[in-house]
Amino acid sequence: MTILQTIGFGPTGWGGLLLIAALMTLCVTATALLIGMVFGTLIAWAKLSGSRLARSLGSAYTTIFRGVPELLIIYLVYFGGSSLVTAIGAAMGFEGFLGLPSFAAGALAVGIISGAYQAEVYRGAFLAIPKGELEAAQAIGMPRLLRFRRIVAPQVFRFAIPGIGNVWQLSLKDSALVSVTGLADLMRTSQIAAGSTRQHFLFFIVGGCLYLLLTSLSDRVFNHAEHRANRSMPSGIGQA
Repeated sequence: MTILQTIGFGPTGWGGLLLIAALMTLCVTATALLIGMVFGTLIAWAKLSGSRLARSLGSAYTTIFRGVPELLIIYLVYFGGSSLVTAIGAAMGFEGFLGLPSFAAGALAVGIISGAYQAEVYRGAFLAIPKGELEAAQAIGMPRLLRFRRIVAPQVFRFAIPGIGNVWQLSLKDSALVSVTGLADLMRTSQIAAGSTRQHFLFFIVGGCLYLLLTSLSDRVFNHAEHRANRSMPSGIGQA
């Protein structure tokens, strides 16, 4: 069997499965990014609040989840979560082991990690807003919710895009670790293909090329988003 037949889309090729696995990797990363946005927004708010307790909790979150190895967090969420679900199931009369779905556990774990980095991105973006604009909005009596919608949110989004792009790339690479839960993502499928055909070098190279393709396309998307967000700004302002 030739190399093209092995990685192709024929009945004996792995091309289709690898593309499906790449799509699964994108789905895990996108879900993790959304979960991270929720965690990141809450933690950024906590670190910017006037409460010492909230700031301490926010700092503890970012310190822990940026300092602990990603693989360990995935293990804790997957196996710890499965143990919790099993205990709850036993209390409700169910017998046997109840495991968390691999996709849910992987996306949640990567999302928790992503949230620690996104929190710093949002905090920095908020601090980049000119104080004069916020003071002017308060001076004219603009309600807090309206101030957030018209001034804070649009500018935080604009300043945060480059950082969120970096977090996306980090989460995309971290998603490869989710393969330890058995999810058929790009890394796991590459490993299976390599083991089945005994062409390890070929399939790990193909997997690496697909990851590189995903990151390159992601760069284009975030660069386009950054350009659109800054299109109304004078040249040189708001650029990274």
